[in-house]
Formats: sequence, C-alpha cells, structure tokens
Amino acid sequence: MWRGRRGWAWSLQGAAWLVATSALAQSAAPPNETARFLAGLPVDGPLASRTAEPAWQHHARQIDRAWLKKEAEQILPIRDWMAAHAETYFRSTGTMYYMFGGPDFLYANIFFPWAGTYILAGLEPVGQVPDLSTMPPEQLAAELAALRGSMNSILRFQYFITKDMREELGRGSIGGTLPILYVFLARLGYTVIETTRVSSPSDGVKITFTSATSGRQQTLYYFKTDLSGGGNSAFLKWCTARGSGVSLLKASSYLMHTEGFNGVRKFLLEHSRVIVQDDSGIPLRAFPKGWRVDVFGRYVAHGEMFGKYYQQDLVALFAENPGPNLGFAFGYHWQKDRGILMLATASVGATREPEAPLRALSVSPPKALPVAPAESSKPRANASPSDRR
Repeated sequence: MWRGRRGWAWSLQGAAWLVATSALAQSAAPPNETARFLAGLPVDGPLASRTAEPAWQHHARQIDRAWLKKEAEQILPIRDWMAAHAETYFRSTGTMYYMFGGPDFLYANIFFPWAGTYILAGLEPVGQVPDLSTMPPEQLAAELAALRGSMNSILRFQYFITKDMREELGRGSIGGTLPILYVFLARLGYTVIETTRVSSPSDGVKITFTSATSGRQQTLYYFKTDLSGGGNSAFLKWCTARGSGVSLLKASSYLMHTEGFNGVRKFLLEHSRVIVQDDSGIPLRAFPKGWRVDVFGRYVAHGEMFGKYYQQDLVALFAENPGPNLGFAFGYHWQKDRGILMLATASVGATREPEAPLRALSVSPPKALPVAPAESSKPRANASPSDRR
C-alpha cells in the first residue's frame, strides 16, 4: 500500500517509538515514579493506587528495614571517612569510573556523591521495567520479591553475588540492572529525570537525575561490556574521551591481578587521579612510580580460591603503617573489623605504566581466619570469583 511522505514519516516515527519502548519496556508511569515505587517509597500518579496493596506495603517495609541498617553500618560511616581522609576527591564533580561495578550505583555514590558523570561497567544486561500499573497483583508480588532477592547480598553486606542477582531477576519480567539502579537512585534521594537506552560504545543505559538539595543535574551510565583483553575495546576508547577522573574498585574478583585484564588496569592507572579499592583491585606491585598508596583497616588473608592472590608486599605496607580498624566492612569480608581500604593517589608526572610486566607472585599465604558458615543471612563461602561483586 502506497503512503505519502507524511505517512512514511509517521510510520518511521512510530517504529522508532516502538523500538525505544520495547528496549526498556518502560512503565506508563514517569521514570522517577517507577524508581520510587520499586524502592518502596510513596508515589503520585498511575502507581499511587498500587501502594495500598499488601505486596507493595510488605516490600516497602522490607526495604525500609534493610536501608536503615545500611545507612547506619555503611553509608554514613563511609561518607564520614571519605570526608575526613579524602575530602578533595569526595567532593570531585568530574567523571567517576567503577569498572566491574555492575549496577552498584550505591557505593559509587557513597564514595563520590558529587560526581558529574558516573560510568559503571559489568556483564549484566541492562534489563527492563514493564508497565507496573497494569500488572496483576500476584505477578507484582512475585516481581517485587525477586527484586529484593537480587539485592539481598549488597544490602546486607557490600557486594552483589551475581549468580543470585541473575537468578532472581531472571524469573520474571523485571530484569537486569535497570530496576536495581532505580532503587538506589530513589533511596539515595535523587529524582530521575530521563532514562535512555544507548548502543554505543556498547549496550547500555543513560540516566539523568538531580538532587533535591542542590538541584544539580548528574548523569549515570551503565554499560554491559567485557573488560578482558588488552585495552583496545570501543568501551575503553569511549572512556578515554571522558578524561581523567576518580575510580572505585570493590570485590572485583582479583581480575586485574592477571594479564588477562591488563587493558582495563592500564586505563585506570592512566586516567585516575585517585583509586579507592580493596585488595581485590589493582595489586600493590602494579602501581607505578609516582603513585602513593595509603592503607587502612586490616589485611586478612582469604581462604578458598582467593588465597593465591595474597600480597606479601601489602602485608609489609600494613606493618609499616599500623592503624585502627576502618569501622565499616569493605571488600569480601563482611565483618566490619576486617575491612580493608587502599587509597591510591597519583602525583603530577606519575609514571603511567609499571616498570616491568605484571607477574604473579609465588607466595604461601597464611591460613585464613575462619570463614562464616554459609547460610541465608551470610555470603556463600563457595561462591566463585565471577559470582561476587
């Protein structure tokens, strides 16, 4: 059937709308209302009536309880610590990089709340949020329960167990990183302005949001991308164009202790003014001349498969600079008296690459302290490196 120029224009416009809608499967409600609803917070508009349902009220109570505990044990102590020990970087308004972070906007924001642009990367798909206003009550109850299950480990401790996250969000129509990003944004007090699916440099999502206190607009990118390899990926080239910034590495499976991830390690050393990390990030021996690495908390050896990454030079650095416990958990150990934090800062003219290729050290790590038994309220002791983030 022939269509005139205007007919084709409307057809193309309609097709573009359908593609955008199916890509994110966005709710009929505005993105900020959707975010608040998923976060268990009061809403106005199409979703307001659904907050009277028992399933949502139970969801809100559960999230409230977990969030209050998270604020007391992690959010407030970490922000106080950053303000006291790294205030300049804490208040940085530039770019913030969080490689291997997945949907963990929570910790990106706790450490660097003023960043103008957050860039998070992981292997999880962007996912979707369907139209929650028309979802049957029993389905909504199941979807909200799956969302809570996917976030259980990071709300109780300080990292995702990726396998659990994928399993929970793979059961229904709410999936991927988007609903988790929404929960963190809403609970941290931000207003979501716009959510856009992006395809370059890889499949991802761009969320613009503002703070009620400052009114300043900030941007969050999440990209699904493989960070292994030598560093010639389109994603790292795109990041290079964003310039230097501040970086966070947490529960990153010791991937950058190997040459398989030398590209992302090199990128971070070349484009970070500061790197906040635990011992699973960049190994101490890989920081080149001109970098200063200060250590805080305790360095406790890991058992299981992580024992081979024990760093004797890090032990020596802690011995030279003994200090009090952090006062909050950080890294793979869930106990606050075992928190380890490394604050690496680059001086002007710092060497950009290690003087020699990174090689694994041959060490005999001491016996690790006892690991808590696996149970529903603690991380599983047999989770694989790729299952923890």
